[in-house]
Amino acid sequence: MSVRRASVDRFLAGRPGRGAVAIPLALIAAITAADLRSPEDVHLGPFLVVAPALTASLAGPRLTALVGALAVAAQLCIAVFHGGLTTSNHMAQVAALVVLSVLVVFVCQVRERRGRELSRARSVAETAQLALLRPPPRRIGPLRVAWMYLAAEDETRIGGDLFALARTDRPGTRVIIGDVRGKGLAAIGEASVVLGAFREGAHRCPTLSDLAAALEESVARNLEEVADTEHDPGEHFVTALLLDIPDHGTQAEMISCGHPPPLLRHDHHVTALRARHPAPPLGMYQSPDSRHRADPFTFEPGDMLLLYTDGVIEARSPSGAFYPLVECPAVRRGATPDSLVREIHRELIDHVGHEPEDDAALLVIERCPTHRLQRSHLTDGTARDQDEFAHRADTVGHENVTGDLANGRGGWQDRADGRSC
Repeated sequence: MSVRRASVDRFLAGRPGRGAVAIPLALIAAITAADLRSPEDVHLGPFLVVAPALTASLAGPRLTALVGALAVAAQLCIAVFHGGLTTSNHMAQVAALVVLSVLVVFVCQVRERRGRELSRARSVAETAQLALLRPPPRRIGPLRVAWMYLAAEDETRIGGDLFALARTDRPGTRVIIGDVRGKGLAAIGEASVVLGAFREGAHRCPTLSDLAAALEESVARNLEEVADTEHDPGEHFVTALLLDIPDHGTQAEMISCGHPPPLLRHDHHVTALRARHPAPPLGMYQSPDSRHRADPFTFEPGDMLLLYTDGVIEARSPSGAFYPLVECPAVRRGATPDSLVREIHRELIDHVGHEPEDDAALLVIERCPTHRLQRSHLTDGTARDQDEFAHRADTVGHENVTGDLANGRGGWQDRADGRSC
């Protein structure tokens, strides 16, 4: 979600106001008046070509052609008052101005056509990327979600980092966040393999261990087919963190496949949840008899989970220091997932001094307190049970999520809509 990049894109895509087009007209009037008051041996008329050239950067080919015609008319007016139209000097000046104006209009028209083609290409690319990394719902079951994505490639919205959430029938929510070796466009195909396997397996696999095994099998089978082995012949793998968060109770599970440990905030105290049974990254050789073991942890109402990729914690300051996410004051004081993501993004940019050069993703999940869920029932005016509310919240979240560029390199972040859980 990129504040800086979105502002630049809107500036480039938008048209200046009509007041800006008055500048070339004022130049024509000023140059004409100055030439008429100058001695006959001083010729300022050639400067009139500045007017159509400037208009081409402010408006389209039609208005550029109109300004060019006005410039030619001004040159003719100057010729009448300085020796007549038949003088060779004035005829050469008029002919040169006509030729240059036509060339400027032609270049402006070519630029407009290429701009439309580029806009369509960007639209198709963004649609394809959003289809791959679907914006997660702001609310899913008893969970509230906020997120941030920074892509390394300037012209992309996603790269090699990935995350997704899926509902299960128990009921509960399964979460994945991962990091493909590599970054930018070259890693998108590998990310698609993991996301596709997760979305399919999250609903079918009865346990988190089964889901991790299904992901490992899919990645081992398909990763080499989509990996960019021509430009990156090295080993390809994906680090991943899987979570299983039931709607009821406080016990959740996680499996870490070579991924940085998540952070758990409980009563403003932050703890790194390090896996007791870590597994190698997806796509690396693993014995067929080996089995992923899930690590349980407590996730109570009001707690927050911070899931992130190494692009966040490995972002360096100008002095070479890594970004200290665990010690970040925003992690302790963020009141809501949205405010926490905004503060971390702001501090991350301040720490680095610019947008990070690697793909970076951050996912914040809060388990809503029970009394807030009950208040939401009363506000909605329904008598549904908690399972039905979870399903409704999931649906509403999907309908109201908006992809918004608010990070310097093409990431997204959900807009705060003022609603509470």
